[in-house]
Amino acid sequence: MAQPKQKIAEQEQIDADILIIGGGTAGCMAAVEARQLNPKLKVVIMEKAHIDRSGCLAGGMNAINVYLHPGETPESFTRYVRWQAMGLCREDLTLSMIKEVNPAVKRVEEWGLPVLKDEKGNYSRRGKWNVKINGEALKLILAEAVAKSKTPVLNHTVATNFILEGNRVVGAFGFSIHNKKFYIVRAKATIVATGGTSGIYRPNNPGDAHHTMWYSPFNTGAGYAMGIRAGAEMTSFEMRFIALRVKDIIAPTGTLALGFGAPQVNAKGEQYMKTRYAHLGGEGAPTPIRVYAPTQEVKEGRGPCYLDTRHLSPERVRELKASYLDMYPQMPLYLAANRIDPSKQPIEIAGTEPYVVGGHCQAGYWVDKNRGTTLEGLFAAGDIAGGVPYKFVSGCWAEGVIAARAAVEFAGANKHGKIGTTQVKREMERVHAPLARDKKVATGVRPREIEEELQKMMDEYAGGIGTFYEMDEKRLLVARRMLQKLKEQTKHLIAENLHELMLAHDVIDRIDVAQVLVEHLIFRRETRWPGYQTRLDHPKLDDDNWLCFVNSRRELKTGEIKVFKVPYEQVVPGDRYKP
Repeated sequence: MAQPKQKIAEQEQIDADILIIGGGTAGCMAAVEARQLNPKLKVVIMEKAHIDRSGCLAGGMNAINVYLHPGETPESFTRYVRWQAMGLCREDLTLSMIKEVNPAVKRVEEWGLPVLKDEKGNYSRRGKWNVKINGEALKLILAEAVAKSKTPVLNHTVATNFILEGNRVVGAFGFSIHNKKFYIVRAKATIVATGGTSGIYRPNNPGDAHHTMWYSPFNTGAGYAMGIRAGAEMTSFEMRFIALRVKDIIAPTGTLALGFGAPQVNAKGEQYMKTRYAHLGGEGAPTPIRVYAPTQEVKEGRGPCYLDTRHLSPERVRELKASYLDMYPQMPLYLAANRIDPSKQPIEIAGTEPYVVGGHCQAGYWVDKNRGTTLEGLFAAGDIAGGVPYKFVSGCWAEGVIAARAAVEFAGANKHGKIGTTQVKREMERVHAPLARDKKVATGVRPREIEEELQKMMDEYAGGIGTFYEMDEKRLLVARRMLQKLKEQTKHLIAENLHELMLAHDVIDRIDVAQVLVEHLIFRRETRWPGYQTRLDHPKLDDDNWLCFVNSRRELKTGEIKVFKVPYEQVVPGDRYKP
């Protein structure tokens, strides 16, 4: 007698007024803001990990990197961001963001964030725009605020695709990695806040240490990929972010440079930023130059490079180690294990793998002033929203607030969309295909295998660590061809369990993001951001032809990625490249 066919997953439909995908920095703030604006609205968060320790703030922070101190204005900050971005950013979005930053910081302080103050009671500065904090529990504080707002959270739930009704997003699909549930969340308005993308390129460390990296290894580009597959317009993917970090452990260097005055030096002891790279801004150069310079020093045989801490007293060294406890407690352990005394030895630095992230750079959804995307009913906030580099933590809070206000208004003016049974069936089959395939075939492709092939290929042909972040059109065209072949291989992915199913969709999403990234890198024929985007065949900055945004959209019917220019129109008075 034939056994009844076992269901792969049980369906569960949830109706919400607002769905927030991603319970990180921006998502938490958006949820609290939406509930405060209208407590009657049902707001639901779909979170891949657990909201208490999810996203890139999971380990904490020791500074708020964007804050308007007395004497600065939204306009002066916007000029600074434009200069940091080598002359190109969405100044309208930057202005609207920075106006919301100080209230957001004050709000989180009231929730319990310890903000350090000077003897006069003013916020303690670290650099021009920073505020010192004791932020180890920052993510827990945000999660507690969400809980107090009575916002339900679907923890350990992987978002897979938006639910579309024409050009409108009416919710999203997802699956739990802790039980066999497939979620259909219907929403009047949706906010995507899933963060940027790591793991596209080969990382600094191999094997079991491959997740010792700067950006959260679990931010795998799901929100980007969902938008790409739905035909949303994207912007500025070619402005990758490469962090300058303490070598091997990949600990932050801002604490060393800004907090303890450590200059960059090469193996000869030369402060090369003051001399060889003075024409690019020297020690005060825009952020891309700060990773470009040491990379060139190593390439040209003057490496390794270091942050020189040898001027520090023993007491200052103790303070240095303590300052890392709020965000990177591995740093003092690393110094002890390697017997490094910062007062006697400089600390070696290196660039990380490239990331696609809209908080440090500006890759993401093309949005309007309300953070509305080109898909009706979909709003973007935080690292996933494009056009505004240098937003960091507090800027992501600000965008969460802005997006929530718009989503509340949209939800109040619209009804739930319709979801066809065919659409549900098709997505459920797509999502669970690797599980079903594993039962039918003896061999297949594991997620880790495709991930490693993706990282190797992108490193070699699309400007990774192994090529000093440099690229040219010939190699990028090879990357385009290889990505298409790799995408075809995902049809053979197999997964033994729900956790491996998540990893399978992680790599599918990364490939979709990588394809858009490569098309953007091919399209921009200049070097706008040395280090982040170095074109050997177009080595100069070309304002005449390329002071514009590079945007893209994937055609729903053909899958073709169309890339195009958007003119630079938003200008704040002032010298273009001066802060």
